[in-house]
Amino acid sequence: MILLADTLALALGLGLGLGIPLSLIAGAILGYYLATKYFKKQIKNNPPITEKQIKMMYQQMGRKPTEKQVKQIMNSIKKTS
Repeated sequence: MILLADTLALALGLGLGLGIPLSLIAGAILGYYLATKYFKKQIKNNPPITEKQIKMMYQQMGRKPTEKQVKQIMNSIKKTS
């Protein structure tokens, strides 16, 4: 009877002792993956800078941007994110 209780206690101890850290690691990995996926989706749908803002920056520097320059900057922003 004592042997069964000791075995049960050992199994419970190992289950909790290994299960909690393993589930924390798995949760951290899953959370990181989901957060990066969500962040990339938000950046794609809501870019941090718009074409209008790029045109305003050029105008503040005293230049008139061409449509090609604006598209180049937008494409370079999309490639980096």
